[in-house]
Order: sequence, then structure tokens, then C-alpha cells
Amino acid sequence: MSTLVRRDYRGPLGEMFDWLEGPLTVLRPVAGQPMRVEDFVRDDSYVIRAELPGVDPEKDVEVTVADGILTIKAERREERAERHHSEFHYGTFSRSVTLPAGTDEEHVQAIYSHGILEVTVKVATNGTGKTVRKIPVRQNQHIKAT
Repeated sequence: MSTLVRRDYRGPLGEMFDWLEGPLTVLRPVAGQPMRVEDFVRDDSYVIRAELPGVDPEKDVEVTVADGILTIKAERREERAERHHSEFHYGTFSRSVTLPAGTDEEHVQAIYSHGILEVTVKVATNGTGKTVRKIPVRQNQHIKAT
């Protein structure tokens, strides 16, 4: 199984804005509201978890997969009420992740619990996926053209 790598590189200052939860968050790139995610491999499955508190998973969350790309879309609607101050994020949230090689797009499951959406995608093991071929490394020899 291959090592997972971060897929949404936003430049050298991108992570710094994740650490700041204050007035400077208005400087983030305007690509929709932020959606925090984490990914890992568990029991031959690729798992991506997204923080989505305050949404109705049956009405406001859409998970799609096509051509090796998993996309999560959600919407948090603002309730109209007189309030003095709010730091809640409302609107549309979207995040796309490139799936690792060997994932089975036909076997995807999504579960929402306590504000966390967990999407699980089966990953082929070495026995059922592409075979791994070890290439011998020779020392002090020239490669002959064939």
C-alpha cells in the first residue's frame, strides 16, 4: 500500500491560515467555505473524514466519485435570527480528493455521525490489484540496449 500524501497544497502560507481562527481568516483563498478533512488507510480501505457540524446529511450533503476523484459537497443554511455577533460559517462547502491507486469506486460508503462525515473506499490488496515487480539493481555494469 502506498503512503498517503497531502493533496491540496495551497502554498507556504496555506497551513498558517488553518492555525489562525480569527480576523485574518478573511484572507484565505476564496474557493468556498473551508472544510477540514483528514485521511488514512484502515483495514484495506482508504478513509477520509470531514468536519461538517450543523448539516442535515440527508438534505445538505452530497458525496460523488468519478475518475479517481472523490468530491464532498455540503451546505449549511443560516437561520434568520437577530444576533449581535456570529463566527459561524454558512454557505456551500466543497472538497475534492484524488483517490489512491487501486481504489474500488464501486464500493464506497459514507456515514455521518456527531458532525463528522466518514467516507470509506475499498483499496485492492497486492493479491487482487496490479502486481508489484521488484527490479534488481546491479552495480558497476552498463545497460545494454535491447
